[in-house]
Amino acid sequence: MVRIIKWLGIIGLITAVFSTTSSVSASRCYWDSFIHTLVCESASEEISEPAANTEETFFPVDNSNLIDPDFGEDSIFGHRYYARQADMANVYSEPTRDSTIVRNVGDGYLFATVHSWFKNDAGETWYEINRGEYMHENDISIVDPADHHGVEVLEQPERPFGWIVTDVVPSTSPDAETLTAEEGGEVLSRLSLIQVYDAVLGEEDWLWYNIGDGRWIKQTFVSLVDVDPRPDEVGENEYWTEIDLYEQTFAAYEGDQMVYASLISSGLNRWPTEEGIFQVWDRWEKHKMSGAEGKVDYYFLEDIPYIMYFDEYNGIALHGTYWHDRFGFKHSHGCVNMSIQDAEWTFWWSDEAPNDLWVYVHTQDPMEHLTEFN
Repeated sequence: MVRIIKWLGIIGLITAVFSTTSSVSASRCYWDSFIHTLVCESASEEISEPAANTEETFFPVDNSNLIDPDFGEDSIFGHRYYARQADMANVYSEPTRDSTIVRNVGDGYLFATVHSWFKNDAGETWYEINRGEYMHENDISIVDPADHHGVEVLEQPERPFGWIVTDVVPSTSPDAETLTAEEGGEVLSRLSLIQVYDAVLGEEDWLWYNIGDGRWIKQTFVSLVDVDPRPDEVGENEYWTEIDLYEQTFAAYEGDQMVYASLISSGLNRWPTEEGIFQVWDRWEKHKMSGAEGKVDYYFLEDIPYIMYFDEYNGIALHGTYWHDRFGFKHSHGCVNMSIQDAEWTFWWSDEAPNDLWVYVHTQDPMEHLTEFN
């Protein structure tokens, strides 16, 4: 970097005296993982004149305003167990197939809460799903809920931020080929936190985002959050949540101040989450949900955590989700799926609100980022 600055000073002096420019020579570039930036070294003693606005594209990344929340020792995450039930499996009154069949679970997308598991005298593992209800190990399997959670926002964000939703190797400029491993190409894994410092329109009308340190990514690899104005219905000091159906993100606000943000999964196109301004009208720390009985998409989900119903007409809620980890993509029957920890944070945060939590559901136009930066 010292060498680059030195040569920039020399080039500036020569340019001021002479009307000719220095010749262009080949350079070797590599990714420095220690300082997290692209470093280019000249292949000869002749140094090319820097391109216009080069300094503007190398923004140092600073995520200090976005911190991990403290969920405390009372968090249910990691202390409650869930399992997928096999189709047409029997539930028994005792941990043996010789006992009475309590019921058959049927056929569908079926999950239960597991209270304990153990081996019986025959060496078989059995799972207790309710008092007096047991399932054999061949008929049930423990699931691992997603450990993703959002960030608390300490001060009003100055720029959009978000998460990588599909593994990506950043480019050095819009529409450019990505660096290979030998050139220092760094994979940004799914759920990596990023900020946006610039946005331009690339080929095929896709947006490209400058995420700092000279890295650019296509909009299809990221879900973003940006500060939006408070809806007219929301009071100056009231609590509200914004659901962005395009980006598949949500943000929590106290008045005009953003305080939390994360990824969500809204309804699939077949069962869309309706847009509008709503208020939470019913809340449950945990409760079952079921639907589409007798249809191919029948589901029965026990003990869904932190349910906040807001669209009363359609029976739609914000709630925790233990059966998938596709946050950042549409995935639900219409509800707003959140990670367990995000739902837990939102539930207890809004419990102290001066109002019934507002839920603003809308579709953001990503092209607004062009206006924001230009």
